Amino acid sequence: MAGKGTGPLRKGRFAPYGLLSPGLLWLVLFFLVPMWTLLKIAVSTKPNPYLPEYDLTWRWANFSDAVSRFQPELVRSFGYAAMATVLCIGIGYPLAYYLAFRAGRWRTLLLGLIMVPFFTSFLIRTIAWQTILGSDGPALWTIRTLHLSGAADVIGLTTHGGFLNTPQAVIGGLTYNFVPFMILPIYVSLEKIDVNLMDAARDLYSKPSMAFRKIVLPLSLPGVFAGTLLTFIPAAGDYINAELLGNVRTGMIGSQVAKLFLRESNYPAAAALSFIFMAIITAGVLIYARLLGTQELTA
Repeated sequence: MAGKGTGPLRKGRFAPYGLLSPGLLWLVLFFLVPMWTLLKIAVSTKPNPYLPEYDLTWRWANFSDAVSRFQPELVRSFGYAAMATVLCIGIGYPLAYYLAFRAGRWRTLLLGLIMVPFFTSFLIRTIAWQTILGSDGPALWTIRTLHLSGAADVIGLTTHGGFLNTPQAVIGGLTYNFVPFMILPIYVSLEKIDVNLMDAARDLYSKPSMAFRKIVLPLSLPGVFAGTLLTFIPAAGDYINAELLGNVRTGMIGSQVAKLFLRESNYPAAAALSFIFMAIITAGVLIYARLLGTQELTA
């Protein structure tokens, strides 16, 4: 009888692994295998500079060569992404707060308007900004009409009276394209906050600013964390904004990887640079998660 009873128990013990198997198979086939292939390319050598061929020689110096060659692009990519992320928080948090606590019956409409840009191609949106910020675009026309060209140069909004081909344009494009990814997670976190907590704070004679610092801000940090990741990581790897709104002095890592893969056919250098970029991103995310905490992300 004991032997007969162990059958269902044994099957139940392996049931979780069966449920995990599709996800694990997907992870192995579409993440681990490509990563292993990319690693082999990264430690290879390209014998002919004119042909897209490489030999696996386990040349680990490709990583140090990539860092020394593309260090300015690495610094620039993370700097632009960090500034765009800060701007997205500054723009997205107040808007998400308004949607969660003040929008009322307009909430659905406003959320729909935030989602509207996703119905247009990322590339088309950036090209539109290229037109808006161009020499004949409405942005410069407004500044010239108001005779603010000199002031715009002084505060760093423009460079030599122009928007395009500047770091400001690249950061502005990144901010515009990724700000919805900041608004929505913060809105979800704010929406889960019980308004009775703020009413209780007012009953205890708390000032609105203190209630925000003690209640709203801590409870919304999971949304800020998720929004930061969804904004910073793709912004750091973006190259469309740098290509269309910047110049050769505003190039980012994505631009260099695309150039190495598609123009120079230098697969080992491109793979090594990609691995370095992913390693820095992973380390940064782990440190950020450690500092901010992620316990409530799945709450």
